[in-house]
Amino acid sequence: MTTPTAPDFSLCDAVTIDHIRAAASRLAGVATRTPLLTSRELDARVGASVFLKPECLQRVGAFKFRGAYNAMRKLTEPGLGHPGVLAYSSGNHAQAIALSASILRIPAVIVMPADAPRIKVAQTRAYLADAPAGSEVIVYDRATQSREEIGGRIAAERALTLIPPYDHPDVIAGQGTAALELIEDAGSLDSLFVCVGGGGLISGCAVAAAATSPDCRVIGVEPAAGDDATRSFRTKSLHSVKNPITICDGAQTSSLGRYTFPLVLKHVSDMMAVPDATVAGAMRWAMDRLKLVVEPTGALALAGLLVRSAAQPSAFRGARVGVIISGGNVDLESLPGILAMAPRQS
Repeated sequence: MTTPTAPDFSLCDAVTIDHIRAAASRLAGVATRTPLLTSRELDARVGASVFLKPECLQRVGAFKFRGAYNAMRKLTEPGLGHPGVLAYSSGNHAQAIALSASILRIPAVIVMPADAPRIKVAQTRAYLADAPAGSEVIVYDRATQSREEIGGRIAAERALTLIPPYDHPDVIAGQGTAALELIEDAGSLDSLFVCVGGGGLISGCAVAAAATSPDCRVIGVEPAAGDDATRSFRTKSLHSVKNPITICDGAQTSSLGRYTFPLVLKHVSDMMAVPDATVAGAMRWAMDRLKLVVEPTGALALAGLLVRSAAQPSAFRGARVGVIISGGNVDLESLPGILAMAPRQS
C-alpha cells in the first residue's frame, strides 16, 4: 500500500548532530559504550576493513536503550515528578523503557504483542518489577488490534507521555549515538550498514555519519518480507506493509514514520532487503566466528554487507566499512529452528 503523504523535510531539523551529542552526554555513564570488533576473516571475505558495533552487548541487549533513556531523561530535566510514560513495542524498546523507568523512577505502561518472543516479555516484566507503582505490561493481538490505537487510548486515559519506538526526535537522537561512538573509535568510514524497521536507528546514525564522516554512504537493510522502507526510499513516497511474516520481529513495523521518512530520504544513500535465510546465515556466522549471540533483526546489517559484497566483489575493496549489530535478544528455544534456515555455506 502507498500513502500519498509527501515527506516533510522541515522535520529533519528536529534531529541534528547537536541533538545527538547532547544525547551522548545524557547517556554517559549510564549506557554501555559497546566495543569495536574486527575479524580478519570478515575483512578477507568482504575485501575491506570492517568495524562491527555490537549493540547486542548494550544494556537490555539492544541499541534501544539509547533512545529510550535519552527521551525519558529529558522528561526529568526540570526536576519535577512525572506521571508516567507509555510505550508500545515487540520487545527491545519495551525492555529499554522498562529499565529506564526503574533507573529514573518514572512509572511506565508498555503495550506488547502476544506473539512477542517470550524472553523479551519476561525481561520487560522483570525490569518493571523495580519501577514505580502503576507500571505494567499490557498484551494485545497483533493480528486484530493496533498497538498505536491501544497505546493512544491508554495514554489519554491515564495522562501518560507516549514514547514511540522510533518516530520521536529524542529517541532518534539517542539511537544516533551508536554511530557517533563507532566513528569516534574507528575513524572515518566509507560505508555504514544499519538495520531498518521503523527507521529510528538508521535516521540517527545517518545524521551522525553525515556530520562526522561526510563521505560515508549509509546503507539500510530490512527483511525482504517487509521491504516497505526500501520501496519508500526508491519511490520517494511512503509505502507500508501489514504484519510482515519474518524472523526479524524487531523489524515488523508497518512503515517509516513522520520523522524518520524524511530523514532517511535526506541522509541515507541506499536501501536493500534480504531474505530470512540470509539473516539466519549472518546470525550463524556471528555466533561461530565472533562468539556473539545475535537476534535476527540484529543480524540484518551484517547480512546486507555479506549479500552486497558477494554480488559486487569489488564494491568495498580497500574500503572502511561499519556495521551496527543492533541486538541480541533471541529466544533460545527458537534458535535451532532459525539457524536451520541458514544456507550451509554461511
